[in-house]
Amino acid sequence: MADRKSFGSDNHAGAHEAVLRAVIEANTGDAMAYGADEWTRRATAKLRRAFRAEGDVFLVFNGSAANILGLSLLLRRHEAVICAESAHINTDECGAAERILGTKLLTVPVPDGKLTPDLIAEQLSARGDDHRAQPGVVAITQTTELRKIGDFCHANDLRLYIDGARLANAAAYLDCSLAELADCADALSFGGTKNGALGAEAVVVMREPLSADAPYLRKQQLQLASKMRYMAAQFLALTEDDLWRRNASHANEMARRLAAGVRDVPGVHICFPVQSDTVFAQVDRRYIEALQRDWFFYVWDEKASIVRWMTAFDTTEADVDQFVASIGSIAEGAGPSRPPG
Repeated sequence: MADRKSFGSDNHAGAHEAVLRAVIEANTGDAMAYGADEWTRRATAKLRRAFRAEGDVFLVFNGSAANILGLSLLLRRHEAVICAESAHINTDECGAAERILGTKLLTVPVPDGKLTPDLIAEQLSARGDDHRAQPGVVAITQTTELRKIGDFCHANDLRLYIDGARLANAAAYLDCSLAELADCADALSFGGTKNGALGAEAVVVMREPLSADAPYLRKQQLQLASKMRYMAAQFLALTEDDLWRRNASHANEMARRLAAGVRDVPGVHICFPVQSDTVFAQVDRRYIEALQRDWFFYVWDEKASIVRWMTAFDTTEADVDQFVASIGSIAEGAGPSRPPG
């Protein structure tokens, strides 16, 4: 992967130079530990203003930890979380919600990964049955139809959590503010790592009463950083002149460029509209094997021959064009495309 840009994940990208400078600048003299420092005070205040949050902001090390802390603020001990079957908390966090929180995930099969009020409603039939875990929280990743989902949740005594690991990409795509995305949520995460940070995420508590337990839960969940100024410095850099938005906009633009470049290649079919830094494509199996000799990316669905290509804040037009040219060259040399299966 060192020779060519990875299209496997925005986690593969390095850190933005402004973030690195901010960390170095924070590395001067002594500072109070565990968040009682000036960097953390400034960073959390800036994030509260950006989200128009009534509650507080809590910095943690990674996205899984952010999800666990955010959900723990919203759940009672007998309650379950309604989420898409493909949600990160269900597929890629090693059972952390079940192990650490002791909660049950009520998963919903959705082809496009998006919950709807009707799908959520189908999970409420067991309410009042003391043999069943009671639905208490809805966890979503998408930011479309937010108002409808938020209104439904609040009308049905459900708390709403947004996994915002790529919230910056959503805000850039929708051309809206972070506050507009967060308005319907009770708590959410705001990802920094996938958008140019070294390793820092924020949990934003939108409703003030929910903040009371967060300091203690963060400590219990092993996420209270002693030298928090270095995490805070990363968010200070990302929020300076909306660097987070510029990074996300660029990554989104590179994903659109990639999709447009392969749209007419025989044997390649773009599966979903490109609404972030991600391209899902169904690709002739012969192309995948040949392409992976030189490029790194993930096969998302082996059976259906669907791949996931991801861009990042540091993906260049030249990176995309070289990747597209490789796909075109492989397709041309492979002859007539074959359907998957």
